[in-house]
Amino acid sequence: MFGRSRSWVGGGHGKSSRNIHSLDHLKYLYHVLTKNTTVTEQNRNLLVETIRSITEILIWGDQNDSSVFDFFLEKNMFVFFLNILRQKSGRYVCVQLLQTLNILFENISHETSLYYLLSNNYVNSIIVHKFDFSDEEIMAYYISFLKTLSLKLNNHTVHFFYNEHTNDFALYTEAIKFFNHPESMVRIAVRTITLNVYKVDNQAMLHYIRDKTAVPYFSNLVWFIGSHVIELDNCVQTDEEHRNRGKLSDLVAEHLDHLHYLNDILIINCEFLNDVLTDHLLNRLFLPLYVYSLENPDKGGERPKISLPVSLYLLSQVFLIIHHAPLVNSLAEVILNGDLSETYTKPAQDVPRSSAKPSIRCFIKPTETLERSLEMNKHKGKKRMQKRPNYKNVGEEEDEERGPAEDAQEDAEKAKGTEGGSKSMKTSGEREEIEMVVMERSKLSELATAGASVREQNTTDEEKSAATGSESTQWSRPFLDMVYHALDSPDDDYHALFVLCLLYAMSHNKGMDPEKLKRIQLPVPSAAEKTTYNHLLAERLIRIMNNAAQPDGKIRLATLELSCLLLKQQVLTSSGCIIKDVHLACLEGAREESVHLVRHFYKGEEIFLDMFEDEYRSMTIKPMNVEYLMMDASILLPPTGTPLTGIDFVKRLPCGDVEKTRRAIRVFFMLRSLSLQLRGEPETQLPLTREEDLIKTDDVLDLNNSDLIACTVITKDGGMVQRFLAVDIYQMSLVEPDVSRLGWGVVKFAGLLQDMQVTGVEDDSRALNITIHKPASSPHSKPFPILQATFVFSDHIRCIIAKQRLAKGRIQARRMKMQRIAALLDLPIQPTTEVLGFGLGSSSSQHLPFRFYDQCRRGSSDPTVQRSVFASVDKVPGFHVY
Repeated sequence: MFGRSRSWVGGGHGKSSRNIHSLDHLKYLYHVLTKNTTVTEQNRNLLVETIRSITEILIWGDQNDSSVFDFFLEKNMFVFFLNILRQKSGRYVCVQLLQTLNILFENISHETSLYYLLSNNYVNSIIVHKFDFSDEEIMAYYISFLKTLSLKLNNHTVHFFYNEHTNDFALYTEAIKFFNHPESMVRIAVRTITLNVYKVDNQAMLHYIRDKTAVPYFSNLVWFIGSHVIELDNCVQTDEEHRNRGKLSDLVAEHLDHLHYLNDILIINCEFLNDVLTDHLLNRLFLPLYVYSLENPDKGGERPKISLPVSLYLLSQVFLIIHHAPLVNSLAEVILNGDLSETYTKPAQDVPRSSAKPSIRCFIKPTETLERSLEMNKHKGKKRMQKRPNYKNVGEEEDEERGPAEDAQEDAEKAKGTEGGSKSMKTSGEREEIEMVVMERSKLSELATAGASVREQNTTDEEKSAATGSESTQWSRPFLDMVYHALDSPDDDYHALFVLCLLYAMSHNKGMDPEKLKRIQLPVPSAAEKTTYNHLLAERLIRIMNNAAQPDGKIRLATLELSCLLLKQQVLTSSGCIIKDVHLACLEGAREESVHLVRHFYKGEEIFLDMFEDEYRSMTIKPMNVEYLMMDASILLPPTGTPLTGIDFVKRLPCGDVEKTRRAIRVFFMLRSLSLQLRGEPETQLPLTREEDLIKTDDVLDLNNSDLIACTVITKDGGMVQRFLAVDIYQMSLVEPDVSRLGWGVVKFAGLLQDMQVTGVEDDSRALNITIHKPASSPHSKPFPILQATFVFSDHIRCIIAKQRLAKGRIQARRMKMQRIAALLDLPIQPTTEVLGFGLGSSSSQHLPFRFYDQCRRGSSDPTVQRSVFASVDKVPGFHVY
C-alpha cells in the first residue's frame, strides 16, 4: 500500500514523465488532498507523502516560480494541514506534518513567499494546537518549528504573530511555557525563541511582553534557577567523596547556561524589560539566596540558604558573565558595603499591605504556574485593555489588586464597580507572591546616592585603617568582613580560592563602577594611576604565598597564581610599582622559602630537569584563565590530593614525591616572576633554552674545519636523503652543502640532544635508530616525535663514533642545564670537566651556554664571518670528515 501511494503521488500510472517541481504537479497534489479530506488508516501514508511533496514544490517555487505560491494561497491549501491536525490522526501524521512545516519555513528565502505562508493566521492555529507533548518526538519537532518561526521575526513579520487588537502573541506565550522542560534541548530552544522575540524592535509587542508576560515569566524563571542552585548545593554537601561529579558538572553547566541567557537578554538593551529582570534577579535570587548566604549560616534559619563556598562560586560566575551596570553595581554595593539591616526582614507574607516596598528581598515560589499566570493575565487584558491602556507601570493588574498608595484614587473609583469587588476577594498571599514591582532606574540611582553618602560618613575610619593595614578595626560590613576572613584560613584554601575569584571577577567586570572598588581600595585594572592600595588585602595575599612555599602547604597552584594576579593588579602601575618596602620584604621572604623548597627536591636525575622545563613551559603557555577555572565543578568539592579523581593538577593538592616536586617548582617560578616584576627587573636566566639562541632549519652555517659525519637518513615513510650529521652543545643538526658557497651548509633539521633517543639496529651494525621528541605542552600530554628515522653510515666504525658523540652530547647538554638550575637556586656548581671527551678549564666552562650561537649563527643572507660553528667543540683527534 505504501509503495503504491508513493508511486501515485510521484506520477505513477503512466505519468512518470510529469515534472514534480512544477505548478501542474502542485495542482495534482491539491486534487489528491481534496479527495482525501478525512485521514484513515488506508490513506495516511498517502497524505504524508502528499504534504512532503507540496513542501518540496513550495521551496522550489520560492526560488523559481512565484505562481506556485499564488496557487497555494488561492486554493487556501494550508486549511488542509489544519484539518489533518484537528482530526487527531495519530503521532505519525503529526510528526511528519511538523517536520515538513519546519523544513518549509527553514528554506523559504523570499519575503513575499513568507508572507503568503503566514497570512490567514493558519500558522498561529498550528502553534496553539493541543499536541501530545508527552511524546518526545512531537515535542522536539514542535519546539524546533517554533524556533524556526522565531528566526523569521522582524518588524514586518511580527504582525503575523502578535495581534495587537486581541492582545495575543501565541508564538511567544506558547514557547515560554516550556522554559522548565526536563529536556535540556527544549529549554535551550525556548531561550533562543525568547531572545529572537526580544530583539524585534516593535514597541507594541514589547509593551505586551512587559505588561502581560514579563512578571510571570521572570518570577518563574528566577525560581527555577534558584531551585537548581539549591539542588547544586545539596549535591556539593553530600559528595565529599567525589562520587557524583557528573551530576554536579551538569548542574554547574546548567547554571552557566542560565547566566549566559540572562546576560543575552540584558545586552539586547530593552530598558523596561531589563528593569523587570534586574529587579527579579536582585530581590528574588541574587541577594536573598546568594549574598545573604555569605553571613553566618546559624542566623536566619527560616530562609533558604546555600553553603558559603557555593555562594562565592556562583557570585563569581555572575560577575564574570553578567556586565549589566545597574545589576552588577547594585549587587556589588550590598557585598562591599551592605549590612544586615534588610537581611532578616519579615517574609513577604508577613509584611502589611501598607508597608509593601518595591524590593522585598525574598526567595519565594510563585503561587501560580507560568501557564496559569499567562491565562489570568490574558483574560484581564481583554477586560481592561480599553479602560486602562497604561504602559508606564509593569504588572499593572497586580498593582490594582494590591492598591499601592500612588494608585489609591484609581482604586477608589474602580472599587465602585464589580471589578473592585472581585479584587477584594484575593488573599494577601496571592497578592504578594504574584506581584513584583519594578525597581525603576530613578529609584536605583536615588538609593545608590543615598547609600554612598551614608558610607562616606560611616566608613571613612574603616577605609583609613584598611589603608594602613590594621586588622583590629570592627567592620560594619558583614559580607566584606567574611570575604577577608575567608582569606585567613590556615588549614586550606577551600574558601580562599572562591574569594579570590570573586574579587577578580568584580574588578574585571566591565559594568562595575570603578569608584565602588576604589572606595575600599580593591584592584581596578583600568585605573590609569594609583597612589595607594589595600594593605589589608595585600597582606593576606602575601600570607597565602608564604603558606604555599611551605613544605606542608595546603595552597593549590590555582590559588597561588590568582593571588599573584591580584597583587600585581593592586601595586603595578604604568609608571612603576607602589608596593611598600615592608610588603616587598615579606614577598621576598616567601620567594626565599620557595627556593629552599625546590632545593629539597633538587636531584641529579633526568626527571628533575624534564619537570623543571615542563613546568616553566606550562606556566608560560597556559596562564591562569579565571573564566575557565570557574566553569569547573570539581573545585566546589573539598580539595583532594589524589590524581584518580581526574582533577587538573593546579586545582588539587600534590600526591607523591613527583607531584610535590612539580608543585615546588611551579611555586618557585610564580614567586620569582612576581618578585622580578615588582622590582622592575627583567628575567635573564629563564627559560634554560632560549629560542633565539638555537640553530633553526634553513640557517646557513660556516662548516669549514668542522667535524661532520656523512650518513643516509631513511624516514618512516621510506624517504631516503644524504645528509651530514653535526653535534653541538645543545643540538644535533642535519646539514647539506650550500651550492653557492664552498664549505658552508644549510641546516635541514635541528633538534635538542636532551630530547633524543638513540638505539642500535640488530641486523645492521652500520645503522642507528634516532628519535627526537618535541617537548610536551603539558606533563600529561604524549611527546610528539619530530624526527623518527634510521641513520645508515658508511661502516660500523663511523656508526660507533656517531652513537658515542650523540650519547655524550645528550649527557653534557643535560648536565649544563642542571648547572644553570643550581645557579638559580644558589647551590654550589660542580665544574664541568669534560665536553664530548675533552677536558676543559673552568674559564671555558663558564661560557659554554650559547657561546657558539651568539658569535657564529647566521641567516641565509649573511655570508660574513669565516669561523667554524662546530670546530671548537666537535673536533675529535684523528677524524675530520667522514
